[in-house]
Amino acid sequence: MPVKVLSSGVIGVNACPIAVEVDVASGTFGYDTVGLPDVAIRESKQRIQAAMRNSGFDFPNEKIVVNLLPAHVKKEGTAFDLPIALGIIAATYRRFAANLSDIMAVGELSLGGGVLPVRGVLAMALDARERGIGRVMVPLENAAEAAAVPDVETLAVTSLHHAFQVLVGEQQSAPLPVVEPLPPPKTRSDLRYVRGQKNAKRAIEIAAAGGHNILLVGPPGCGKTMLSQCLHGILPELTQSESIEVSRIHSVAGLLTQGRLVTERPFRAPHHTTTSAALIGGGNGFPRPGEVSLAHRGVLFLDEFVEFKRPVREVLRQPMEAGEVIIARSAGTAAFPACFQVVATMNPCPCGFYGIKDGGQSCRCSSQAIQNYQARLSGPLRDRFDLQVVCPPVPRQLLLVEASAEASSVVRERVCAARSRQHKRLEGSGFACNANIVGEPLERLCALDPETREMVGNAMDRCGLSARAFHRAARVARTIADLADSPTITRSHFAEALLFRGYEA
Repeated sequence: MPVKVLSSGVIGVNACPIAVEVDVASGTFGYDTVGLPDVAIRESKQRIQAAMRNSGFDFPNEKIVVNLLPAHVKKEGTAFDLPIALGIIAATYRRFAANLSDIMAVGELSLGGGVLPVRGVLAMALDARERGIGRVMVPLENAAEAAAVPDVETLAVTSLHHAFQVLVGEQQSAPLPVVEPLPPPKTRSDLRYVRGQKNAKRAIEIAAAGGHNILLVGPPGCGKTMLSQCLHGILPELTQSESIEVSRIHSVAGLLTQGRLVTERPFRAPHHTTTSAALIGGGNGFPRPGEVSLAHRGVLFLDEFVEFKRPVREVLRQPMEAGEVIIARSAGTAAFPACFQVVATMNPCPCGFYGIKDGGQSCRCSSQAIQNYQARLSGPLRDRFDLQVVCPPVPRQLLLVEASAEASSVVRERVCAARSRQHKRLEGSGFACNANIVGEPLERLCALDPETREMVGNAMDRCGLSARAFHRAARVARTIADLADSPTITRSHFAEALLFRGYEA
């Protein structure tokens, strides 16, 4: 009679329930795996055979059939090694088969019988809870992320023999590892040491408070990169639900360190030579999360933005609006969350000094070269940046005096207070911050008084604001009001929002 072992696979960032059926019957020796396995699963025969032998179990010299259900879903990876081996042992020795009904097992096997970590255990544990499975058997290295899911007992095992002893009640599962939080990075930039750039600092504070996209334009060495790194330092910590959300993505990508959940907002900074697939996600077989998903609930920093290839830049349009990416490949279609804020920098021209009137530098570019360079950033993509700030060169007298500006810790307090006001206002709406508000809530939460509406109407007529530009300016104005602890958007709030888009109110 076949033995069934519950397991799980990963499609996108979601776990897919998989049942492993193992049948051992008398007859000519053979080993077949059915149910659309990939190469890694087909090769598992050799790993399982060696692991069983080195763990003290006899590999049956009979006909073995492994069926992975549901049969129409493609399976990949090495996470099915452990459940297949347990199924073969249960079918051969007729022991502990009844104990497998309430256990989901995942893990890769080494030739010596050790159980090795796999990707996506957090998503699998969350799926087990939703399916009503009370226990999950996972590699010891993955135990911390599985234990983060409440109402599910984590059975951490170190080897195939250990897993067998746990199932027959001869030994306890391994103690869950105590995972210390990662120390904060020592090299984080501080706004206190940014000289000058008053407008840019204000824009950085607004962007952090509301989760807005920001574009910094200026000559080389004016502090654009440092300002971008400072933004990450003034962001509030992830909430518990956001931490699980972000950690789920990083678990699928295999980026969790010792099973630690992500508690700090991600800061991803891909090089300008990156490809569209690396940025958005993809790969052979099942799609993998890209940089935009790894930056979910955090910052995607794109230094020298116009140096990215045009298709790579333009592929950002849809996720910057929708907050998710849907990738279709031959193996299947996967949806990845991608609610991030873009911080991009660029020079005003190829030499970098266009428009600079002091500082000892002058532009050497022709008017055609300047026009071509600035045209690399398309209008629709530029329109998606809520804040567009020009950073002038820093006067040398400011560089020679002691730093006396506000520290990032002071600015962060204001940002956290503004975010707290947003959370209270947006509770139950499904929006995390002002930058995400769309539809009817945008009309209601960003309502304008008659005086402000008249000013905005004049600005739209004079400057030709698109509907997208108007809505993005309204969100920024709502964030400026939150920083001022104002329940309503006033004329001055909206005027400042328009100025940061390059429009005069």
